[in-house]
Amino acid sequence: MGLFSSINIASTGLTVERIRQDVIANNIANVSTTRTPEGGPFRRSRVILRPKVDTPYFRLPFLPQQWDNGAGKGVRISEIQKDMSTETRLVYDPTHPDAIKTGPRAGYVEMPNVNIVTEMVDLIASSRAYEANSSIINGSKAMFLKALEIGR
Repeated sequence: MGLFSSINIASTGLTVERIRQDVIANNIANVSTTRTPEGGPFRRSRVILRPKVDTPYFRLPFLPQQWDNGAGKGVRISEIQKDMSTETRLVYDPTHPDAIKTGPRAGYVEMPNVNIVTEMVDLIASSRAYEANSSIINGSKAMFLKALEIGR
């Protein structure tokens, strides 16, 4: 593992958590959006994460074998997908412009599947993960500075 591996790994976590917070903010902003360009109410978005697997740009015979397999490369965003598994809510409001006009659900408005409490919990968890990755970078920086002081 190289000198800056811990910083590189933590930086991937910082990037992912920042994007995750943006997605959560978008979900909260659209908590009452009943009409989207795709049609129907807004659907909550989720960030899907996967381990990051890097291959080195060069291969040298004297590098340890773990360089190729890589112990800890970080995390990346695999995709941002719409949550289709959670049902939308029905709210009775016959005066709403998007109310269902006919059938047994007449007068009901299909509301987004965004739960504000769930989004806030996810936002707090993402914020804590961001802080943890930031602490890792600061700790690594402090260790590097102490190592430089040893050489004096």
